[in-house]
Formats: sequence, C-alpha cells, structure tokens
Amino acid sequence: MSYGFGIVGLGLIADFHAQAIEAMNNGKVVACLSRSKEKADAFAQKFGCTGYSSMEDFLAHPGLNIVTVCTPSGSHLESSLKIIEGGKHLIVEKPLEVTLDRCDKIIRAAKNKGTRLATVFPSRFHEVAGVIKKALAEGRFGRVVLGSAYVKWYRTQEYYDNGGWHGTKALDGGGALMNQSIHAIDLLLWLMGPVVSVQAYTGTLGHQRIEVEDLAVAALEFENGALGVIEGSTAVYPGFLKKIEICGTKGSAVLEEADLKYWSFSEEKEEDEAIRKKYAARTDSGGGAADPAAISFKPHQWQFEEFTASLDSAQLSMAEGNEGRKAVE
Repeated sequence: MSYGFGIVGLGLIADFHAQAIEAMNNGKVVACLSRSKEKADAFAQKFGCTGYSSMEDFLAHPGLNIVTVCTPSGSHLESSLKIIEGGKHLIVEKPLEVTLDRCDKIIRAAKNKGTRLATVFPSRFHEVAGVIKKALAEGRFGRVVLGSAYVKWYRTQEYYDNGGWHGTKALDGGGALMNQSIHAIDLLLWLMGPVVSVQAYTGTLGHQRIEVEDLAVAALEFENGALGVIEGSTAVYPGFLKKIEICGTKGSAVLEEADLKYWSFSEEKEEDEAIRKKYAARTDSGGGAADPAAISFKPHQWQFEEFTASLDSAQLSMAEGNEGRKAVE
C-alpha cells in the first residue's frame, strides 16, 4: 500500500523527513504545515506538496495517512492530540515529549482513538543494531556486565543563541541528555533492558544563557544486574561520534555511530569475521556530532518503511507507543 505523508513543523529536521519519505517505494509527501505561510509555501515548492498554515485544513488534505511531527519537543503534545483527533497515524520526532505525563497523554489518546503512534529513534533501525540485539538474545555475550553510552558532542554558543527554543526547559525539556544523547540512551535501553537505579551529575560548563545542562554523567544499574555509564555533552570540541559499548563475560561489542568497532567472543562463530568486515565502515555522515545538519536521512527512511510495513501487517512497530517514553523516563 502507498501512504501519503504530511509534515508538521518545518525546521531543520523536516527536510530529512521529507528526503526519507521521498526515498521510500511506498511513501510520498503530500502536505506540510507551518504557522508561517511563507515557510509552508517554500517547503511545499521544494518537495512538491501542498503547504498549509491551518491544522484543520492540513488534516483535511486528500490522501493524507501519516503525519510526522517536527515541532519543538515541548510542543509535541498539542500537535499530536490534534493529529490523533483527526484520525491520522503519527510518527513523532524524539523525544516523544519532555515529561512522562505529556508522553502518556499522547500514548493514551492514540490508543483510545485507534491510531498508530511511533517515536523517531532511527538508531534502532541500523542493521548492525539488530545484529547486536540478536547476539544478546542468543546469549553470546555470556553474563552481560556493562552497558554504556557516550555522546561527546559539540554545539556552538550560536546554536543556542540563534535556535529560539534550544536550551530552554519549556521546549527543549533538557539539554545534552534530552536532546542530543537521547538516541544513544534509547539504543542502550533497547539493547540492555530497563534501568532500576540512576545516580548522576550534571553541569552547564561550556555555554551561557541556557536553562539546561550541557554536560551529564550518570551511573546506571540495569534490571538484569549489569552496570553502565552514560556520558552526554554538547561542550566537547570537536565533537565525536556517539558510541555504545556492551560487555559480557563471553563477549563484547563496541558500536560507533553505524560502525562496529569491536566484535569479539570467546566462542567465535563462522560468521563473525564477515560481520566485522560488513559493518566496519558504514557511517556516511558526521553523525550530528558537531553539526546537527551533518546526518543521513537513510535511518529515518528505514524507520518510516518499517512503520508502514507494520501498518500493512497489523503488527507493532519497533518504536511503537510506550517505546517512546522509555528514554524520557
């Protein structure tokens, strides 16, 4: 089945959504919405769709099936509730919202209406992430003892000064953790399972005039007994690709963005060398480490394709509903 997509909120990330949709075999951008008519018209001309400045008119667009929400994080609730009431499926940019209460209101509304909801967590959809998850399920790591995420990124002062809502508690919800590190946090939780205890320090050391942290270090205890660390920052020059480390008594894996840097087990299998070679150099962008625009649209494409496949098969998406609240929690 082919799906008509609409995009709400036309900031930087909306272009990546549009490129991802246009690269799909079964998706097309048919409508976009911005409070600014000029911005809506410009985006519509660029991507060959219809621009709107009225939510009511946007939701009434013929052939609109799925809406992706790209508004500032702390305004996802208001947009999402209107989209759900309009009977459209929706995919909300990370984070789902900036508090658990606001996340839960979106989740409940979608469930009550019978519309499908997913949160944008494209790191889950890198093929190599599935390879690691499968090895964990097979017990290849032995007793998993450590699971950690490192997001040592860099953002200039101008990024916050000129970003409007960036660095504000109301619309960003948090800083280096809620905005930049949340992809790695989600991936870590998807691989390692729930966290039962957190101890953390945060600081604002590299920027001025922001209401949130630009540095955080947390110690984790997972439900499975393993321990771990999260390091997140936007004050580390020049900015490094995000990294996930999973270590156990019989094996370890280190994932840097989309590159499998380390894959070693006490009981090697025939396919391990092929896995090391296949995923050795897969990253094709800057990973957003220093420039938020230096990312690839492909992981968004993979997630959107998986979401439409889940609609076709009446199965849940990998990032469905409650999955969106876990990294916020």
